[in-house]
Amino acid sequence: MRTSFVIPIVAVIWLVIGAFAAGQRGYYDQSNPDCGSIGSTVVTIFAGPLNYFGINPEIECPDAPTPSD
Repeated sequence: MRTSFVIPIVAVIWLVIGAFAAGQRGYYDQSNPDCGSIGSTVVTIFAGPLNYFGINPEIECPDAPTPSD
């Protein structure tokens, strides 16, 4: 029973640390976010404390085709 209480607490702490890391990298300061910056922010949050061990997750989105007229 104790494990069912500890795992959610650890998960929340993990995500808070990841959100803090994304803030330190300036991901929240972008005025015009695109696919890549949003993806990098989400991956950084989920990577959590691993960011402080040198993991720098970044997402690059392929160029979307332009709609025809």
